[in-house]
Amino acid sequence: MSAFFVSIGRVNITTIRKASLFAIMAAVLYALNMPFSKLLLAKVPPLYLSAFLYLGAGLGMLLLWLASNRKEQKQIAPISQDEKPFIIGMILLDILAPALLLFGLRSTHAANASLLNNFEIVGTSLIALMLFKEAISPKLWIAILLVTLSSIVLSLDSSAALRFSTGSLLVLGASLAWGLENNFTRRLSNRSSSDIVIIKGLGSGLGSLILAIATREVFPQFWLIPFVLLLGFVAYGLSINFYVKAQRHLGAAKTSAYYAFAPFIGVTFSLLIFPSKLGVNFWLGLGIMGIATWFLINDTIGIQHTHEHIHQRVLTRNALDGQVEVTETYTHSHFHAHENEAEKLHEHTH
Repeated sequence: MSAFFVSIGRVNITTIRKASLFAIMAAVLYALNMPFSKLLLAKVPPLYLSAFLYLGAGLGMLLLWLASNRKEQKQIAPISQDEKPFIIGMILLDILAPALLLFGLRSTHAANASLLNNFEIVGTSLIALMLFKEAISPKLWIAILLVTLSSIVLSLDSSAALRFSTGSLLVLGASLAWGLENNFTRRLSNRSSSDIVIIKGLGSGLGSLILAIATREVFPQFWLIPFVLLLGFVAYGLSINFYVKAQRHLGAAKTSAYYAFAPFIGVTFSLLIFPSKLGVNFWLGLGIMGIATWFLINDTIGIQHTHEHIHQRVLTRNALDGQVEVTETYTHSHFHAHENEAEKLHEHTH
C-alpha cells in the first residue's frame, strides 16, 4: 500500500476567470452558426454545408497552428491507444450532430433552433454525471429541468395539439449528440485545443464530404464555398478552440453552462436576418429558457483548487544475501472541486 498525502492550494483566480472568458467567447462565436447556416441552406445542401463548415474549422486552425509553430517546428502529438476510442467517437458524433441540426434547421425558424440548441447543456451535464461522475449542483439540476421544459414547449407544433415538429426533434437529436461529443472531447483536454480542433475539423469534415458524395447531394456553387469555410472557422474552429481551453479548468458540465449565452445571441441575429412573427410557444419557451439561464449563470459546481499528490511506494527487492527495501517518491498535481471549504482539508491513502 502506498501513502497518498494531499496538500492544497487555491487555483489562481485569474486562471478561472480566463477559462470563463474563453467559455463565453466560445458561446458567442458559436451563436453565429445558426442564423448564417440557415441563410446558406438556401444555396448549399445540408451535408455539403456540414462538411465545409468543419473543414473550415480544421483547415483554419491548422494554418494558425503552422504559423505559430513555424520556428519551433513542433509536431502534433501522435494519437495514443487510450485516446483512439474518444477520437473516433468524437469524429463520428461531429458527423452526425451537424447533419441532424442542418436538416432540422430547414424546417424550423433559426431563432427557435437557437433556443433548442441549449438542450446540449442537458445532454452534456447528464452524460458527464452518468458516465464520468462529474458533479451537478442543485442549481444546475433546476436549470436542466427548466431547459428540458422549455425544449418541450419549443418543440410543440403550433398547428397541431400535442404533436412535436420534425425539425425541432432533429435539432434536439443534434444537441444530444453534441452533449456526448463534449464529454468525449473532455477526455482529450490534456491535448492542446488546436490539436483537437484540427483532428475533429478535418476528420468530421472529410467524413461529411464522403457522406454527401455517397448520397449524391447537389454540389454547391464554388463561389459559396469560401463563405462556408469562413463561417466554419469562426463558429466552429475558434469556438471549439476556446471551448476546449475553458473546459480544461472548468469541466465539461460547467463549460457547457456558459453556452446559455449562445441561444439568446443566436435569437437576436436570427430575428435580424429573418424578421417574422413568432408564436406563443416561442415566447413562452424563451421566458423559461431565460429563467434557466439565471440558474446556470449563478451556479457554482464546486470550489476549484489544486491538489498536489505526493506518492510514496515501498518496494521489496531480492538481493544475493537477502531483501532490500527501496522507497520511491514522486508528485503530480491536478485541478479538483469540493462543494465546501471543509472538504478541502483532508488526507487519505490508496
